[in-house]
Amino acid sequence: MLVSVPVVDGRGTRLAASLSGTNLARAGDYNQRTVLQAIRLDGETTRVALAQQTGLTSPTIANITGRLIDQGLVRVPGRLQGARGQPALRLTINPDGAFAIGLNIDRDHITLVALDLAGEVRSRLSCEIAFAMPEDVIAYVERNLDLLIAEGSINRDHILGVGVALPDDLGRISLPRMPPGYECWSDLDVASTLGSALHWPVHVDNDAAAAAVGESQSRSSSALSSFFYLLISAGLGGGPVVDGSYFRGADARSGEIGLMPDLTSESANALVQDTVSLSALRARLESVGRPIERIDQLLTDDPMINGTVMRWIEDATRSLIAPLIAVNCLINPAAVLIGGRLPMPLINHLCDALNAALAKTNLPKRAVIQPAAMAGDAPAIGAAILPFLDHLLPSDAILIQAGR
Repeated sequence: MLVSVPVVDGRGTRLAASLSGTNLARAGDYNQRTVLQAIRLDGETTRVALAQQTGLTSPTIANITGRLIDQGLVRVPGRLQGARGQPALRLTINPDGAFAIGLNIDRDHITLVALDLAGEVRSRLSCEIAFAMPEDVIAYVERNLDLLIAEGSINRDHILGVGVALPDDLGRISLPRMPPGYECWSDLDVASTLGSALHWPVHVDNDAAAAAVGESQSRSSSALSSFFYLLISAGLGGGPVVDGSYFRGADARSGEIGLMPDLTSESANALVQDTVSLSALRARLESVGRPIERIDQLLTDDPMINGTVMRWIEDATRSLIAPLIAVNCLINPAAVLIGGRLPMPLINHLCDALNAALAKTNLPKRAVIQPAAMAGDAPAIGAAILPFLDHLLPSDAILIQAGR
């Protein structure tokens, strides 16, 4: 049975930006979250290993792991065999200990995922719909939420909440074929609007930020303390993770790489996402008489489609060079991760082209560009991570005691 823990607002709060202190309750909660995360990322561990990893004392580790076991978040599959003395308890995460729902709303699709505590996608539903209105999203969720829960064998009582990821300025930034009335998204209270269709607390975030946060919580990327996430969707988004925390900036608008000017374009007002986005790629295919209804149709034997896609990758590479030089010089990330709904073979091709192009520059330090671990459904999966962060996983904000 889940035991409630304090919910802390302000996921983007950083310790370095605050003079707030903490108290024993917050410190204890943070230690418990840290131990849970260590178990979650390691897959299997022991109390001795946790003490060495976290620097906490053995009695503290014993108390924390005991509570996590009692709460059903951690389980004991047995003991290690072959060691001298009393065999150590093996500790693993209980995937069924908690769940969360992730919803990604974009200009060309709606995606729902159900995530377990181990970070595994238990079920997924998606539809490609151009410029879905709020009522379309509500109807889709109402039709499919029960199916998502049933297919994932999800215990409703263990669902912590629903994360919603969508682009900033969803209705303000004009993209090809945007219908009249779509600007209603810009001033919409998304959490309240979706409240009628969702039965749990709703956490809303930018899609690129959610994808970057989700990536930072994955096992495969947890060793990367600093990286820049590049999200290729209907538009183009980005997100910087610095020292393990997502850096939001003064107005929570960091990483807006798609809105940077495109220095390779003949148009003085061209933006990078005017070239580097699925909307731009779809428009090119339409112009040569090869419109696509689904993203997987980009992988085909049709020479017209293949030629158009390869030319788009060449142009996208040129458009991204200057922004990525800026990212390397200003942030110095360990890696640039590319995610989004572009099929993985094409993400690999774009990564190779960008690495080759940046190798020809005079950058003193150059971050490797590679596919994100969570690519296609990254915003939805990242959105599902948000309730875990608010309830169970560690962040700087957990320690900060708000001043009076």
